[in-house]
Amino acid sequence: MYLVAADGSAASGGDGCSPVSCYSRWENFPISDLSHHGQACCDSARLWLGAMDFAQLNGSALRHGPRWIRSNYDWGPSAWPLHWCEAVAAKVIDCGAHSALAHEAFLARGLETYRAQFVQSYGRRAVAQWRTRWTEQQVSDHWLADGYIYHEGNAVFVGDNEVALWDGSAGCWLNPTQCAGYGGLLAVRIWTDGEADDRRFLKWGSHRLAAGVWNALGVHERDEVANDASSTTSAMEGGRATSLLPAAQTLAELGSAQ
Repeated sequence: MYLVAADGSAASGGDGCSPVSCYSRWENFPISDLSHHGQACCDSARLWLGAMDFAQLNGSALRHGPRWIRSNYDWGPSAWPLHWCEAVAAKVIDCGAHSALAHEAFLARGLETYRAQFVQSYGRRAVAQWRTRWTEQQVSDHWLADGYIYHEGNAVFVGDNEVALWDGSAGCWLNPTQCAGYGGLLAVRIWTDGEADDRRFLKWGSHRLAAGVWNALGVHERDEVANDASSTTSAMEGGRATSLLPAAQTLAELGSAQ
């Protein structure tokens, strides 16, 4: 995934990270965007992806997840920046590249879709294994923390302001009831286009998510915010929200509640 501005806390991935620093390090994290060489190589790569997805869909419902991408590409370390032609030619890509390819496939189908960022809970042993693998490939492990990980996926509209969340690295739709335990989704941010979209509320299962900001899930979710749309006002900065809802709760505060 793309590390735009690597400072010490974001890139070190050191052991012993406290819950507060583990969450706050990703609060203003950018989404991973594939680069373009400005030449036919990357144009052809994007065209190939759309054609391949159309062929694999084979007349099925447009909202079927593009599982063929996960079948084609194993999940693992990717060195960034990563170009379109490099991504489609690779055998192993990380979650940022999986999310970017799935996003392109959903768009080619004519669906309304956005990129999504996740914070998930995993055991320290799993995190240690992943850190070793990324280090061996000399790729930044900035997405790893002490029992938590940063992850990327997609949000696809399935109804009126209702979305489903796709995890391309796993090749499955996320379960909105799994917000605790191993692999549980603790926080989500859905990237939207522009100031108007940032003020939207989106439904995911029983969750009411504010677009454009981090939303706490599970035990951190406050039911009263579902009836208080005005709580987003203090979270907006220049038309783009950056702090974690509900009630403008920051990722650092969320971490301290763990």
